[in-house]
Amino acid sequence: MAKKDVPPRWDRTMQQRLARGEAAALGELYDRFASLVHNLAHRVLGDEKAADTVTREVFAHVWEHPESYDPQQGPLRSWVAGVTHRLAVQRLRDSETAALPREAGAAPEETAELERKVRRASVAARADFIVHSMPAPLRAALELAYFQRRDYRQTAVDLGVTEDEARRRLRLGLQLLSTAYDAGMPPGHGGAV
Repeated sequence: MAKKDVPPRWDRTMQQRLARGEAAALGELYDRFASLVHNLAHRVLGDEKAADTVTREVFAHVWEHPESYDPQQGPLRSWVAGVTHRLAVQRLRDSETAALPREAGAAPEETAELERKVRRASVAARADFIVHSMPAPLRAALELAYFQRRDYRQTAVDLGVTEDEARRRLRLGLQLLSTAYDAGMPPGHGGAV
């Protein structure tokens, strides 16, 4: 197994190229991650035009602040997804807050509903990212179980693996997905939405 503290060479090289101001590096990064960025932004915002705007903002941020990526903290893909998530959630908060009544002392239930909406969008976007980033064997097991309503025995047969391996893949996939929900909860929230 590769050492956790050694980032992939491509990630380090890309950061160095961006730091030197190589426009070709930004183009390469865009080609690789634009669909990821746009899909995550669209998942949070539910609006094509807003997702386009966030996509531009993400790549502008990457271009202007390549030093804010720390290869020791994880892959460049995850960092770009994190920047996307942060900017999309902020845009959603801003647009929803602007839609609230301007009266002094706006209803707390409206603010609470806004936060629930942002949290749901945030969890859904993280879940999408996790599913698309997880190893193919885990994703295949989850897709069989969820979309085709297969139990672990049927999943094992469909994938050509042992029942124990099918259970392991399903358990790991669900554990990964549960982190999307955990990360979407405010501190001190006991898991209830």
